[in-house]
Amino acid sequence: MRCLIACEFSGVVRRAFRAKGHDAWSCDLLPAEDGSPYHIQDDAIVTAYRDDGGNPLNSYWDMMICHPPCTHLAVSGARWFKEKQQEQEDALWFVKALLNCPIPFIALENPVSIISTRIRKPDQCIQPYEYGHGETKKTCLWLKNLPKLKPTNIVEGREARVHRMPPGPNRWKERSRTFEGIAEAMAEQWGNLQKAEAA
Repeated sequence: MRCLIACEFSGVVRRAFRAKGHDAWSCDLLPAEDGSPYHIQDDAIVTAYRDDGGNPLNSYWDMMICHPPCTHLAVSGARWFKEKQQEQEDALWFVKALLNCPIPFIALENPVSIISTRIRKPDQCIQPYEYGHGETKKTCLWLKNLPKLKPTNIVEGREARVHRMPPGPNRWKERSRTFEGIAEAMAEQWGNLQKAEAA
């Protein structure tokens, strides 16, 4: 399966899909953190809307998992919403453009955000502790033709490590990183779907 992991510089989800034998590529404006050759340093919309060489409605990609920046969307920053209305509109446009891509299978992840009220409610909310990481970080998933993720390893521990990270230049990078257990669940549970199932 040809998979695009949009807005990912870490390579966590890309590596999980490639480990299962998929032709998976990450894409971000930043270079790949792991130096992988399977990374496209470009605009996610341009890359996502790439066609198969024929009709633009026939996407090059079979699946896309996207992680749009949450800076102007997450409700954790609600106290600044009034001051960044244009940035918010731009961020919502970006989310809509990703969700509307002509790709058979799409998952868009974000924390609790205004996507729920301005576009639509998420199909599912997951936690790292359901996938082997003893931490809390509520993550919402908006799905297109994909089943809900099933927990793979519910563990003890409800540490809010990500939420409590101290301010610093790399805080946003660490907070945006996908947990490996979640990435592995995505690759395991969604990697065997066929285009016919999206019809």
